[in-house]
Amino acid sequence: MSRSSEPLLKVAGLTKRFGGLVAVKDIGFQIRPGEILGLIGPNGSGKSTVMKLVMGIEKPNAGTIALEGTDIAGWPTHRIARRGVGIVFQHSRPLHRQTVLENIKLALLPDSLFKLAAEPHVEGRARAIAERVGLGDVMDRRPPTLPFADLRRLEMAKALARDPKVVLVDEPFAGLTSAEVSAFSALIDQFRQDGRAVLLVDHNVKGVARLVDRVLAMYLGEHIAEGSAQEVMSNETVRRVYIGGAIETHPRKELDVKGGESLLDVRDLEVFYGKAQALQKVSLHVRAGEFVSVVGLNGAGKTTLFNAISGLVPYSGTIAWAGASLRGRSPAAIARGGVVQCPETRELFGDMSVRENLDLGGQHLPAAERDRQLAWLLDLFPILRERERQAARTLSGGEQQMLAIARALMMKPRLLILDEPTLGLAPVILEQLSKALARLRETTPITVLLGEQNVTFALPHADRVYVLEHARVVWEGDPGRFAAEMGTGYL
Repeated sequence: MSRSSEPLLKVAGLTKRFGGLVAVKDIGFQIRPGEILGLIGPNGSGKSTVMKLVMGIEKPNAGTIALEGTDIAGWPTHRIARRGVGIVFQHSRPLHRQTVLENIKLALLPDSLFKLAAEPHVEGRARAIAERVGLGDVMDRRPPTLPFADLRRLEMAKALARDPKVVLVDEPFAGLTSAEVSAFSALIDQFRQDGRAVLLVDHNVKGVARLVDRVLAMYLGEHIAEGSAQEVMSNETVRRVYIGGAIETHPRKELDVKGGESLLDVRDLEVFYGKAQALQKVSLHVRAGEFVSVVGLNGAGKTTLFNAISGLVPYSGTIAWAGASLRGRSPAAIARGGVVQCPETRELFGDMSVRENLDLGGQHLPAAERDRQLAWLLDLFPILRERERQAARTLSGGEQQMLAIARALMMKPRLLILDEPTLGLAPVILEQLSKALARLRETTPITVLLGEQNVTFALPHADRVYVLEHARVVWEGDPGRFAAEMGTGYL
């Protein structure tokens, strides 16, 4: 369908505050009929809040949201839906006791408590929508019996049932296989062919590049770039946000990677959360003394991978540690066996002092050995010596991160797993943390598995790199090859 010159949706000056936090600041964009705008940004960038503001789930503090010239900002959700805005939620919200067809028919009914019976034509319309989104063979089944992809199709069907002029699509490809991503892309493209305006929210440019007409990138609530997918992928500000800046590598010639003892061997790992697949046939290996970085955007599956290795989530496939399977071992047994994870969430005991948190990490060590390890760590992280008697909850974010890493190292692990250690840290703290990791890498035999979105931080400390994308390993190699072979593909 040819696009009208007049926007269906026009957003200007959109601002939302939660207390002292400005989640969305002065955001504006336009979407015309038959156009798809991709709204991208890392977790916490504000993109989902924008979508909720348009749908009326949240109320803006300032700005306008004009639908066909009428400002709907602050309207209740049901009025916005009746006016012509539909939403495809990331997480399925069906009525579990009703069939697929009944769920779609309910979405077709008028918003009236006085007219709950469906008109004769509603049945035919519901069946047509089910066929269109690929649910024709499962119309009589109930949602709990459906695979994850079909639950996502049901969300699309419910949105279509309201015949929206503007469709908001939240993280459409999360948890889908490559084949399912292609099928869902075709469904979203049908919205465009119908002449609807589409706002597609996703983590990264690459996931939506072939589908969208334009991309708007956000970071920390603000607009940072707009243009074609290629223009946004090559934008320096966007690259700094996702990658972190210029990529440096520091290869260790003295490390004989090929000859090192195999410590960790992961083969064909798969993890599901309910019906959503979080890891798909993931394989990697780590040899003694290596620093291996697993890089990937938020939602790629890094934390799930580490939690599987640590025994925190069920999985299929094999995980071998020093030649023996980890299946059936408790997280505590795995940690005592030498695999220690420092989680993204830190999990410190906030009311206990820095020293008490460290003592807990080293409680299994003989007193003399514990004292030596503690002295070494306080030398590695000098700020912790200054804060030794301070409650952990009173530390800054960067100091808490250093304490979390130090507490993990107090256990004297053979393999230290670091999950997103740079998350939310100021540049000066990043530099301190980077120096500490460099010292670990150059002066100790410790082996490290590092999960990071920030490539600039991850690669200088890596001997090998894996790239995780949409639950799969899509690249493996040495850091020096990353920039040349991955390029903007990481975005």
